[in-house]
Amino acid sequence: MIPVSCGAARAALSRHIVDCEITARLDATAKTVEGLEILKWRNDSPDQVGELRFHLYMNAFKNEKSTFMRESGGASRGYRVREGEWGWIEVRRLEIAGGADLTSAIRYIHPDDDNADDQTVIAVRLPLPVKPGETITLRIEFLTKLPHVFARAGYHGDFFMVAQWFPKIGVWEKAGDRYATVGGWNCHQFHANSEFYADYGPYDVRLTVPSHYVVGATGALEGREENRAAGATTYRFVQEDVHDFAWTGSPRFRRLERTFQAEREVSAKELAETARLLGLPESEVRLQDTKMILLLQPEHAGQEDRYFRAVATGLKYFGLWYGKYPYRTITVVDPPYGGGAAGGMEYPTLITAGTSWWVLPEEQVPEMVTVHEFGHQYWYGMVGNNEFEESWLDEGLNTYSTSKILDRAYGPMVLPLRLRGVPVPRWLGLPRVGWDAVNRAAYLVAPKADSIVRSAWEYYDGASYGINSYMRPGVVLRTLENLLGEQVMARALRTFFQRWRFRHPTTQDFIRVVNEVSARDMQWFFDQFVFGSNVLDYRVGEVSSWEIGVERGVFDSPKGRTSVEKRPDPRQQRFQSEVKIQREGEAILPVTIQIRFKDGHLEEREWDGRYRWVKYTFERATRVDSVVIDPDRKILLDANFANNSYTAGLQRAPLLKWVANLLFWVQNWLLAASAIA
Repeated sequence: MIPVSCGAARAALSRHIVDCEITARLDATAKTVEGLEILKWRNDSPDQVGELRFHLYMNAFKNEKSTFMRESGGASRGYRVREGEWGWIEVRRLEIAGGADLTSAIRYIHPDDDNADDQTVIAVRLPLPVKPGETITLRIEFLTKLPHVFARAGYHGDFFMVAQWFPKIGVWEKAGDRYATVGGWNCHQFHANSEFYADYGPYDVRLTVPSHYVVGATGALEGREENRAAGATTYRFVQEDVHDFAWTGSPRFRRLERTFQAEREVSAKELAETARLLGLPESEVRLQDTKMILLLQPEHAGQEDRYFRAVATGLKYFGLWYGKYPYRTITVVDPPYGGGAAGGMEYPTLITAGTSWWVLPEEQVPEMVTVHEFGHQYWYGMVGNNEFEESWLDEGLNTYSTSKILDRAYGPMVLPLRLRGVPVPRWLGLPRVGWDAVNRAAYLVAPKADSIVRSAWEYYDGASYGINSYMRPGVVLRTLENLLGEQVMARALRTFFQRWRFRHPTTQDFIRVVNEVSARDMQWFFDQFVFGSNVLDYRVGEVSSWEIGVERGVFDSPKGRTSVEKRPDPRQQRFQSEVKIQREGEAILPVTIQIRFKDGHLEEREWDGRYRWVKYTFERATRVDSVVIDPDRKILLDANFANNSYTAGLQRAPLLKWVANLLFWVQNWLLAASAIA
């Protein structure tokens, strides 16, 4: 083992519940990491804590009986576990520093299910409780065997993505924290769809790897030490105010660096416009320079500029809209061919992206993945929601943010379509669509499967988890923006980010911020579309117009029956028109109805949508020419745009066919992109 020399520096951004020093050595042949963790845990609660709980995530890949393997069937992101290439973690010794050996007190628990074979959570009873305000220091020796990568972490050949690799303490929630009514541990098992939840603090990590390896990690590189006799190099990475630490290594990486220069990337006009939008002085929205590091596969050399531009785009817009990125570095890992299961994942100051040797610029694949994963530095990284229980608060907010940024920076995308791996060229006329359309198409795959707010392992299936964590919340939030206005939404999101940085919010905390900033009670909106799963669908029902003053038929009179064929003077012609609008779905939103007449006259009506239908009657000199529900397309949650309009004499079939084709391609693209986290 490499001795620990000093602890990580303190900072004031987070409460520093944990303080973690790790020394570790990679055995590239055995695919193992041997480590020593010195963990300081501070009891920031009024409770006496007599038991500690830890995540042992790598045991999810230990055998087919783990909860993860049972739920996933041994498959993730289009990859499958390889027989004989399992992963696991062993706690060899756990003791109080300078005190009792707790190794024999370790026991496996399964707080989420009845799977006694799952070993992803341990509990350790302490000889004496940790009192309020006290700090306990633990010395933990561990050995981690990495699996062949098929679910985020592991190895492929000489490429290593080392994540969730050390014993990580859970979160003690005191009464009043999130949903806790009494103090207790929030430490869930590792599920097929779940991600992570942890407390903040400094990490000081020393990694020893073969000297020909290129290494990247959470935090900034503070030093390196060569051991020529052993052919090994030790790297020291330090980062404060994070809730996790991950790293990667490969001899094939090309390590590239560029600097995000805030004054060059953000013009004076953009700074002023953002300040006005948010109602803040320019000094509060000004950004800082950041070192951008790219660990690139040699075969992807042509993607270098696209990666760096995407990272700079994330730094710029997430920083302007929500708050400047506070760390010194951001590292992007480009996985190799065959190791793509490690791609599309987020860790503090380190993200994994993904591309291929030939990707058309208009496909936006590396851009989308890179901007999305960078966005998790904000939604999950700094605003530390519980991804196990309310995944939409990071994935949904991030999908919404990423979509707006991609449309702003790159414009509409071309749906990726390939023949034998080669992109079909743009000149063939493939449709270009915005990211809101992509999210909406995904939402429509299963609009009623689940509510958005559920524990990650309780969704109907993996597809429902994805839709209700990512795309449906993106559509919900964009609809909310359309209802509140861009300025109100921008200020609400910035307020939420600034208020809950380095803390653990809930859905209700987000709603409170929206209500506060908008000065409106929007609980009814969230009850329907976040806590509920009813579908919204308005349709144009019947549209009819008939001429007034026409008399045709047989009429009785004192003189007997008379046959009448009477029409008014064309110069005085009048029409009675009737328009019926129906609510097909169960969800309700106020909506605008636009009625246009043959002479160009326009009428608008606001309908609250509460009853099942509404009828509008008009008397004018011309007939109704067209009817449009929600003409500005504010309500992206409407499940069927094809029934939102009527035009006299128009056949709907061609429109429906085009929409169906678009939906088909979007759904197929989403299946290919489903590995994004």
